[in-house]
Amino acid sequence: MDWAIKRQASGRGSRALPTAGRRRLALLGGTTTWGDCLAALRYLADPRRLVDGPAIADYERAFAQAIGVRHAVSFAAGRVGLYGLLQAMGIGPGDEVLLQVPTHIVVANAIRYAGARPVYVDCRLDTYNMDLEQAEQRVTPRTKILLLQHTFGIPVDMEAALALAQRHHLLVIEDCVHSLGARYAGRPVGSFGRAAFFSTEETKTISSTMGGMAVTDDAELAGRLRAFQASCARPSRSLTARYVLKLVLYHLLTQPALHRDTRALYERMGERHPLPRPTSRSELRGGKPASFEQGLGNAQAALALRQLNRLEANVRHRSAVALAYRTRLDQWGFHGPSVPRQAEPSYVRYPVWVDDRRAALRALAPHTVPGTWFTSVLEEAVSPRAGDYEMGSCPNAELAATHLINLPTHPRVQSRDVRAISAAMSALEPGPAR
Repeated sequence: MDWAIKRQASGRGSRALPTAGRRRLALLGGTTTWGDCLAALRYLADPRRLVDGPAIADYERAFAQAIGVRHAVSFAAGRVGLYGLLQAMGIGPGDEVLLQVPTHIVVANAIRYAGARPVYVDCRLDTYNMDLEQAEQRVTPRTKILLLQHTFGIPVDMEAALALAQRHHLLVIEDCVHSLGARYAGRPVGSFGRAAFFSTEETKTISSTMGGMAVTDDAELAGRLRAFQASCARPSRSLTARYVLKLVLYHLLTQPALHRDTRALYERMGERHPLPRPTSRSELRGGKPASFEQGLGNAQAALALRQLNRLEANVRHRSAVALAYRTRLDQWGFHGPSVPRQAEPSYVRYPVWVDDRRAALRALAPHTVPGTWFTSVLEEAVSPRAGDYEMGSCPNAELAATHLINLPTHPRVQSRDVRAISAAMSALEPGPAR
């Protein structure tokens, strides 16, 4: 594994690292550098540049170029971009959107906000992407959109998916919130459908703490999307400042040498901490918050652009980490996800199926805070019913929501971290073959 890539991407150079006994990795904070923090502090020192400025247009141009499309339009979150796309495509009451589970409640919410009906499709248990055969069975005359989620950064089999969409005259939107930097048949994901949306929320491949982007090659659709963007409220200066400050604090508090103590403090604070949360209580119940339709701040765009410029090294590192996990965990019976032919994942996290999730979390606690995407078919929802999901309708996704953990792949992960995490899992039961 090329750990020089890790050092370049994280900005740490060849500085001596803490001893292995003191390292505890977080899932958050690993995509940023000290240089990003310094840039963030400069914006905080000059609040006039926090909300409005040239970085938004620069970021949108660079993002479109990275995806290989002509148009990219920024928003406060990926879910806002999806909502804008559905409106721009004329999706509304009486229409149906096919989407997979597991996914996040905010994806279902955006469909419901547009007045359409989410029609849930089960996932495959090898890639955790949509079961396209079942999707075809759930097409009706009201189905208008095939929404394809590249789960964990593993591209969907786009050849089969586009053929399905063509047979049934469906518009394709790619859900790329996990998959910035992934490719299929040599092309970036997000460039295949009529449109796509991305997230730069704090848990994603690059982070502006919160943020999203909708992309398309369709000039007419892009024009309608720009009109929607213009109708969105600008974020307040204070909210943008809190997002920028959160980026700096997460970088500091998730340092491996500190995270053992800072994580415990953060969890003790519970709901009392002052940092902005990525999802409102209203959204978790399936409701639409009053501040939902909102744009991206200039400072956030500038910070995301810095990281976008490092995307290639970031993704190479994540791929190398994923390969190291796979190589080590396979010998213990933990089989990583399958990758479709022609697909090049970006691995925002590395998913692993375990027999006993609680036992796995305990075993890994000294080394990392493992992720539990997904603990529900509609992640973070107070209940799947909040998104109109009927329990029992997608049994694979419901199983995955019980057995999946996911391991960090970000640029702070080093070879010794992979060794420690893999060794901790060696005593666990991987669960039955899927």
